[in-house]
Amino acid sequence: MTAADATLLDGLPGWAFAFVLVICRAGAACMLIPGVGEAEVPAPVRAGFAVALTALLLPVLAPLMPPPPDDVGPLLYMVAAELLTGLFLGWLARLIVAALPLAGQIVAVVAGMSSVLQPDAVLGPQGAAIGRLLGLGATVLVFASGLHALPLAAIAGSYAAIPAGALLPAGDTATTVVAAVGTLFALALRLAAPFMLAGVIWNVVLALLSRLVPQLQVFFLATPAQLLGGIALFGLLGAALLGTWQADAVGAFAALPGAASLGPR
Repeated sequence: MTAADATLLDGLPGWAFAFVLVICRAGAACMLIPGVGEAEVPAPVRAGFAVALTALLLPVLAPLMPPPPDDVGPLLYMVAAELLTGLFLGWLARLIVAALPLAGQIVAVVAGMSSVLQPDAVLGPQGAAIGRLLGLGATVLVFASGLHALPLAAIAGSYAAIPAGALLPAGDTATTVVAAVGTLFALALRLAAPFMLAGVIWNVVLALLSRLVPQLQVFFLATPAQLLGGIALFGLLGAALLGTWQADAVGAFAALPGAASLGPR
């Protein structure tokens, strides 16, 4: 055995430990990040992607990895910390994508199409057809525009903000969670705002019409007109809605923990 072979064998435990830490964070994040972490993607595909991502990141991140601990307790603690960090990063990125189908749910309620349900793995067992359509559109837009690369880059940069094996700080994590959930609902409401405004105007018109013409069956007139108007308005504003979401998604992905450490892209 040569000296090079001996050096390689001595370094294998450190490389194996570094591989475990990186795949814990990258694999947990890949289960949730937009595009790769969709429920429609088979689990073996996501697992294979996580292994490939780990193999790419390991040579770069190996100097940042701590040495292997001597006891099982610290090892389990570090593995659990990496899993939680990966899930946290993936969940933050997933929230931005969830804003689009959530806006679709609001649009469906306003337009009177909430009774048309489709299986939805994101919002629950069943969701409105428009919400499902926008959810699938978000996935297509993420891949078509290259947005999927931003969360992946944030995983690599997260080691500068959250060291390997360290648990997430409770105070900063709680603040980030509250801000992320607030951003989700604010973005969904902003995307659905034109439809909500149209719904308010439509109900005011119906109220006035029922007062002016009491004999008129307002419900039978309102339901078809509401459906047709909602579909027409969605056809007019659908492209602008997706463009607005994409612009906000770029900023939100760039604000992920660790993304700033990569510098401007």
